[in-house]
Amino acid sequence: MTPMIGDQVPRRGNAVSRALARLLMWLMGWKFAGEVPNLPKMVLIGAPHTSNMDGVLGLLALSALGIQGRTMIKDSAFKGLMGAVLRWFGAIPVDRSSPKGVVGQTVDLFNRESQFVLLIAPEGTRSGAPEWKKGFYHVAKGAGVPVVPAAANYQTRQIIFGRPLVPGDDLEADMQVLYGFYAQQGCPRHPDRLSRPLCEATGRVWQDRPRG
Repeated sequence: MTPMIGDQVPRRGNAVSRALARLLMWLMGWKFAGEVPNLPKMVLIGAPHTSNMDGVLGLLALSALGIQGRTMIKDSAFKGLMGAVLRWFGAIPVDRSSPKGVVGQTVDLFNRESQFVLLIAPEGTRSGAPEWKKGFYHVAKGAGVPVVPAAANYQTRQIIFGRPLVPGDDLEADMQVLYGFYAQQGCPRHPDRLSRPLCEATGRVWQDRPRG
């Protein structure tokens, strides 16, 4: 069953594009579980990330739901035709040399926009990250918005949405909540590439892999 998307969530596409994306997901054998909170702003994180297919599924899922998600990409990538393409896909340029940093610039965007869903893959790599990048957490805390976890489960072929997490005063405790959700609900395409935090949460042995 496809989750109902409330009127507060920023939307994209139309009935035709949503139906096409849902058909593709059905043909691939994928479905949804859980609910998307009816909120105008959130940081939507996705894991586990062990394959290029994860990104394809993520874009397909957003299209099927009709959610307008945004991503932050370094401004040097926005040149010529590529810049137009990236903006069409919802990417926003960020100046890494700004004294505000990426987190500060992103918080400013949240404060300026009436609706804003930021998409982040906190593992940052498909090759067994030793730790998660926690910028998403600091953005959510600085902007006063919740973190909504979404897990890909390649065993049940489900995209599973978890309960929103409002960042508190204990980062590590909150991270353990998120790791616990993914340990219970996520199942990677390539278990040998799972990040160390999720390996520890699921009792797997983490394999350090070369990263370039």
